[in-house]
Amino acid sequence: MGHELSTERELSLDFLRVCEAAAIAAAKTMGQGDRKGSDQVAVEAMREVMDSVPMRGRIVIGEGERDEAPMLYIGEEVGGGFGVSDDVANLCPEVDIAVDPLEGTNLCALGANNAIAVLAAAERNGPAECSRYLHGQDCRRSFMPRASSILTLQ
Repeated sequence: MGHELSTERELSLDFLRVCEAAAIAAAKTMGQGDRKGSDQVAVEAMREVMDSVPMRGRIVIGEGERDEAPMLYIGEEVGGGFGVSDDVANLCPEVDIAVDPLEGTNLCALGANNAIAVLAAAERNGPAECSRYLHGQDCRRSFMPRASSILTLQ
């Protein structure tokens, strides 16, 4: 349990940076009426920062498939643990990730409140089998059991 807790703490601030980058990028497009443009800058910012995180991540819940650029697609490998030596890669935890770089694209495009950047992560092959529930109660309980009483996903 000690190693998992340590990994969780180490990655949590990195994941915060990932979401923050997506949110800031999208915020710069607020009120411009271009929901696809808002989503694109959020995706690009999220991917760029995520690729600096010391992990071997895999998108298990994303916005699209491989050919629907610029989305973070299901099966995409992200993180700084790829394309490095085996010694470095072995130090990087394997993580399954669910993302929505900009939940509320229309809200952002119209300049309204409450658009958010979403990222949930679990150990590889962990509780990430809820792809059909990304926006629902079951996913919240599966990914974030300790937070389910304080989070409301609508």
